[in-house]
Amino acid sequence: MDMRVAPTEVVGTTAMPPAGARSYSWTSGIAAVVIVLGLAAVGWWWWRAPVITVVQVTRGPAAEIVYATGAIEPETWSRSTPLVRGRIVERCRCEGKIVRKGDVLARLDDKEALATLNDLRALEDFQHREFDRQTQLLARGATTSQAYQRAESDLARVRAQIAAQVQRQDYYKLVAPMDGLVLKEDGEVGDMVDPGTILYRIGLEKPLWVVAEVNEEDIPRVQVGQKALLRTDAFANRVLPGFVKQITPAGDPVAKTFRVRIGLPDDTPLHVGMSVEANIVSREKQNVLLVPANAVINNSLFVVEGGRTRRRKAEIGIRGTGFVEIVDGVTENETVASPATANIKDKTRVRLQLVEDVTP
Repeated sequence: MDMRVAPTEVVGTTAMPPAGARSYSWTSGIAAVVIVLGLAAVGWWWWRAPVITVVQVTRGPAAEIVYATGAIEPETWSRSTPLVRGRIVERCRCEGKIVRKGDVLARLDDKEALATLNDLRALEDFQHREFDRQTQLLARGATTSQAYQRAESDLARVRAQIAAQVQRQDYYKLVAPMDGLVLKEDGEVGDMVDPGTILYRIGLEKPLWVVAEVNEEDIPRVQVGQKALLRTDAFANRVLPGFVKQITPAGDPVAKTFRVRIGLPDDTPLHVGMSVEANIVSREKQNVLLVPANAVINNSLFVVEGGRTRRRKAEIGIRGTGFVEIVDGVTENETVASPATANIKDKTRVRLQLVEDVTP
């Protein structure tokens, strides 16, 4: 008997996977979903972390400075002003030229003063004749000694008035008070000027200095001999040298400032009248730990370790305008938040944005 079974044709059916295959696929799918969700959560958590800018602690020089503003003046100079009110009728037009002491710089209209002098001289002639007459009468006994003395006194008085008026005539001339360069000439022919109006500034070209004002709370830190770093718009990309040469003993109680004179080298490019900003170096150290000034908040720093902030107390040394010396609290190349704003919290996860150029 033929026991073979004819194969059966199967139509429209799908082959079943081996046993256990369906269960394995389900487990792998759950794991994949968990991983994706975990990565999404990490990404969301990372995206929610605040971004802060950071810098590395570096080494360099630190300087404590006192700020001042002032203007360039010659060390030796003088002002020329009229002593009387008058109209300018002549001027030398000698700005930028060398003059000698006593040279006439300008003249004021003195017609009225000259008329007064002529009147006094005419009166002198009259008083002189009267005095001569009284002298002759007294010799003949035809007058009294009182009349003679009165004539003598009147003559002496008018002569004194003439001498005063002659001296007053000099007030209508402006003369150079010293040898030097005419730094500035003001006023034009025809202008009316009052006593004390500065018409000429005369001085020596060298040496120059900065006459600056320093706040009274900073003056205890300023001493003669300290170096100064000067800036001006005329030389915007240069720092020019100077040194403290003189400190005025008495301050201005209204402005609450003290006057400080900063000496300049003879080859300085600065000119008389230029305004400058001065940084007087009151204290200086080399090769110290430095962080930007905005990294310090309440004498603390936010050091970033492992993506989290750590608040550390810091011992502060020299406080400069841009950088601060750290005596203790961090080490070189550690990373700190800069700026250390009030919204940064201790032990907080953060994203970092490194500031590359923090050169002191």
